[in-house]
Amino acid sequence: MKPADATATPDLIGKIKDLSDFKRMPVEAMPDLADQIRAFLVGKVSQTGGHIGPNLGVVELTMAIHRVFDSPTDRVIFDTGHQSYVHKVLTGRADGFDLLRKRDGLTGYPSQAESEHDFVENSHASTALSYADGLAKAHVVRGEKRHVVAVVGDGALTGGMCWEALNNIAARKDLPLVIVVNDNGRSYAPTIGGLASHLASLRLNPSYEKLLDSVRETLGRTPVVGQPLFEAMHAVKRGVKDAIAPQVMFEDLGLKYVGPVDGHDFDALADALEKAKNFNGPVIVHAITKKGHGYRPAEDDVDDCLHSPSSAFDPETGKTLAKSTARWTGVFADELVKVAEERDDVVGITAAMAIPTGIDKFAHRFPDRVFDVGIAEQHAATSAAGLAMGGLHPVAAIYSTFLNRAFDQVLLDVAMHRLGVTFVLDRAGITGPDGPSHYGIWDMAVFRVVPGIRIAAPRDAATLREEFRACLDVNDAPTIIRFPTGAVGPDLPAVETVDGVDVLRHGTGRDVLMVACGAFGQSAVAAAELLEEQGVGVTVVDPKWVAPVPGALLPMAAEHKAVVTVEDGVRTGGFGDALAKELRDAGITTPLRDMGVTPGWHPHGTRGQLLEDLALTPHAIGKTTMELLERIGHASYGADAPQPELPLTAS
Repeated sequence: MKPADATATPDLIGKIKDLSDFKRMPVEAMPDLADQIRAFLVGKVSQTGGHIGPNLGVVELTMAIHRVFDSPTDRVIFDTGHQSYVHKVLTGRADGFDLLRKRDGLTGYPSQAESEHDFVENSHASTALSYADGLAKAHVVRGEKRHVVAVVGDGALTGGMCWEALNNIAARKDLPLVIVVNDNGRSYAPTIGGLASHLASLRLNPSYEKLLDSVRETLGRTPVVGQPLFEAMHAVKRGVKDAIAPQVMFEDLGLKYVGPVDGHDFDALADALEKAKNFNGPVIVHAITKKGHGYRPAEDDVDDCLHSPSSAFDPETGKTLAKSTARWTGVFADELVKVAEERDDVVGITAAMAIPTGIDKFAHRFPDRVFDVGIAEQHAATSAAGLAMGGLHPVAAIYSTFLNRAFDQVLLDVAMHRLGVTFVLDRAGITGPDGPSHYGIWDMAVFRVVPGIRIAAPRDAATLREEFRACLDVNDAPTIIRFPTGAVGPDLPAVETVDGVDVLRHGTGRDVLMVACGAFGQSAVAAAELLEEQGVGVTVVDPKWVAPVPGALLPMAAEHKAVVTVEDGVRTGGFGDALAKELRDAGITTPLRDMGVTPGWHPHGTRGQLLEDLALTPHAIGKTTMELLERIGHASYGADAPQPELPLTAS
């Protein structure tokens, strides 16, 4: 990769103020531009964090798409949207990368608010082909001469929606739709499953001896989840001479196939895309790319640390610059291994995210007890049901935002059969830089309606371990344990436990019962200390289980003048809503104010910034509590009331 400030070539990126500037560049400049884009992305993302590996792999591919097609007349959709950084550079947004994924800066995904070239803000995998199917049909119905280009990673093709869409796309021969399969053999980790095996046979014709060397090397390694051991075994079984012709899988569906094409050869890509464009029907262009191409640390990144580093890294080495601290995911990962060593009935499931969810540690220790199902959360939930029916206790580690896709399976396939499956929801609550599609703010509201389900929200590392083990002891219903992203704060011991509810702080009086869900324990205690300075007695409790509502909270609420709940989820249908219902049903009239995430689409930014916006900092919690007391006639809160600065923030 050439340095961005190389004197041998002019600054090409600086000349791109909009897409037309790129399209006017001579074709001879494309190799230099590709080098400059790679150096630019490494330089910028090493300062901000973000999805560096996937974008380095699609430089020439994105350039070729924008040379051949005419965005925004032609619609270009990325699946997933995290591979759109090059697209942002080519459409004139290079100046915004200093604030990538930061407040008031560029988002890490396509954004309609940023550019007319960002048509679909999709950042959940396996959706683009359904969007593209509908768009292309709409263009035909309206008589519009447009093409739709869907850039789909091979990892996304492991999701069922892709195949539902392909089934429909293949039935229409008149759709001007080009599907670019960006095949790098990886999503977060090496792509798994039968599709991955088949795509492996379509890649750029390795020689017989080269393939055998690869097989020998693979078989000589200790297998871990996601490694393509099965690809090697399948290759040996079928034999290189009997490898399936590249076009068979897609053309059997009735789709025109072009490729495989070298995804880092601009001229070859442009030629293939031009042919696909002129076909005027649905076409698959199969491009072979390498994740992290042109940047050695990303190319050699076996553990995918450079898929999406969350913070700054050294551009020379690719190593993170952040200080090592205990993180929620790491605490869960270590405890899962300990439990698995004690119980041979515990098995793991992940949906193509073994490393980000921490389940990879379990896989390294017990490779035969972890199943990576690809980007297929619905299948993961029902497969977990089958594992539970077979006498095992599955632990399905999935981001909170992604389990929303499997609500029906959790409801009818797991809960209705009264099966013990534990769903571990990482990235619960407001997660920050990845924006609204990745916020895990809906799980408590969505899943608490499932009959029999139990949902735990640990406040620190100690309670995460405790509540995770409690989940695994439930064998007749699904359980969920949810925790945020980032560093774990210090343990917050209970001063007392009353019928399963932890009391974190006794107030000097019984003015307010403050119920803090999960990681808001520290913030609630800080808010209570502020309120005590103003003469308000606050008892702070942690319910530990946010579904069902612990019965011990009802007499506690009856003994106080007001109840305030604080949660890292949407208020509508959340824990506060549920507690208010329980109080009404019990005839308890204590006023309740629920504090949480207001329904809506909240922008990207740091978690701290968003909690400030949502009035969920300790100071804001205290202020809202005082306003509640003033409304019910208990206290007078005016402009002169002391408002000392708080040393703690929710993080």
